[in-house]
Formats: sequence, structure tokens, C-alpha cells
Amino acid sequence: MTFNKALLIHHNHAGKASRVDAVGTAAGVLAPAVRELVIVRTDESGEGEALCRERGEQFDVVFILGGDGTVHECVNGLADLQNPPLIGVLPGGTCNDFARSLGLSPDVETAARQMLEGHAVSIDIGRANDRVFTNFFGIGLISDTSQNINSNLKGTLGKLSYFISTLQTINNTKPFHYEMEADGKTMEGEAVMIYAANGRFLGTNSLPFAPDALQDGELDVLVIHETGIPLLREILSHKPEGDWQPQNESISYLKASTLKLRTDAPMSADTDGELYMKTPAELSVLAGHLTFLTGDGY
Repeated sequence: MTFNKALLIHHNHAGKASRVDAVGTAAGVLAPAVRELVIVRTDESGEGEALCRERGEQFDVVFILGGDGTVHECVNGLADLQNPPLIGVLPGGTCNDFARSLGLSPDVETAARQMLEGHAVSIDIGRANDRVFTNFFGIGLISDTSQNINSNLKGTLGKLSYFISTLQTINNTKPFHYEMEADGKTMEGEAVMIYAANGRFLGTNSLPFAPDALQDGELDVLVIHETGIPLLREILSHKPEGDWQPQNESISYLKASTLKLRTDAPMSADTDGELYMKTPAELSVLAGHLTFLTGDGY
């Protein structure tokens, strides 16, 4: 696969040497396949989104080197374009869950080669109020865990920091009352977490959703009524061979293309690992809205 003009975006992240090495590695693989490769470093939150919105249509492909949060930011700049470019995700974060959903290796060099040798696939994008997300929208335990992550541990321990934060949070999460309308069907009750997924990975762990989850026009919705380690084990260890039906009565699972979610008091929502939104929220699916380069594992 070759391109006439490509943009490679990477975020500074305090100028870590590893990021500089990753940019050089990625550029070394991509450059022979691109006639003109433009490399831009962003330093502040929002720069990537603005850059993609203002200049995205000038390129055949935009490569995003970063974690799920960086991808989230850039995709929010690309999603509203009339003629969005192809998108390539180069894993440069802690978990790189969306890249994993696209069948890409967590190794930057391997992922770059996979994309040049792979396919361009139209992928669903989730929308939450006036924002979009690639991987998930969640409230309750998921957002509490993100808030409790020690930034120093995250940089040192990587994905282990998420596990540590989950263990610290899981016994302190209080149930909340919710009202939800999924494709016109209403339900309400108590939950400790509601998780609406577009992707198939969370914290590097595969979720029990169908292989076509990124192209089925629906969100996979988990309502966790009470929590505990055995509950998480069922969700994270199950490998689907067909439609998943949870065995634990503390888990409700459904698929929906639209979702309206209300809680008694506004709750922080986690979108792709970013915490800036609160309930109430209206979710929908933009089916096949953006085209991504995928790996041989997709």
C-alpha cells in the first residue's frame, strides 16, 4: 500500500526518549511507502484534534502515534470532515486497546508494517452527546478506576497500574441508580458500572464480543449490577464462539444502536480513557463512518 501524502501525529508526553525512538521507527517504515510524509508533534491537549480538523483533508492518510487518548482526540477532529482521510493507528500508549481491536501489534514497527501490508476497512464510531469515541463509553467503576490511577505508576508500570487501580477501587465502588433506553426499550435499576463498547479490548484484555463488533452498527452494552473479582474474571476470560450469554446474574448484556442514559446525579463518564463528560448522555453509532488501516489479525 502506497500513499501520495501522509501526516504522522505524535504527542510530546514530556519529551520521553522512547517516544522519539518510536517516531523514528515509525517514520523509517512508512517513508518508503509515502511520497510526502509530514511529521507534527503536539504539546497541549486539543492540539491534535484541531490539527486533524483543520488539515486532515489535505492528506491521503493520517497516522496517529499514541495511546487510546491520543487516538480519541484526533478522531474527534477527523469525524466531522466531509472527506476524511484514511487513518492509521500506531500504538504508543499504555494499553493501545483500539489498536488491538484493529488487529495491530503493540509493537510500533510491526504495526506500521502490518498497515502497509493490510487492508482499509470502514469502521463504526460511537457518538456520545456531541463527541465521538472509538473504543468505549463508561460510568461507575470504569471511570472511578481511571480517576484513581497514579500517573507515576502509569508511566513506570504500564498496564499493571490499571490492575492496581482496579483492585484499589473495586471494593469502594457504590451502586448508583440508572434509567436507560436502548433502541426504544426502557430499563432501570442499580449498577456499579455501565460500559458501552465499540471495540473489543479493555486494559489489553479481550472482551467476549463478536469479531465483527467494529462493523455491526451496534454497541455492546454491559450493565454490572454488583462487582467482585470473579465477576471481572468472567468478562475478561470468556472467548466467544457465538453470541455471548453471561452466566453471572450480576451482569446484563445487550446490543443497541442508540442509548439514552440517565443517573440520579451527574456522573463522570470515561470515553476511551478520557474523563471530561458527565451524564446524562445520548449514545449512538456512526456505522462505517471512518476508514482505518487494519492489521493481519483483524
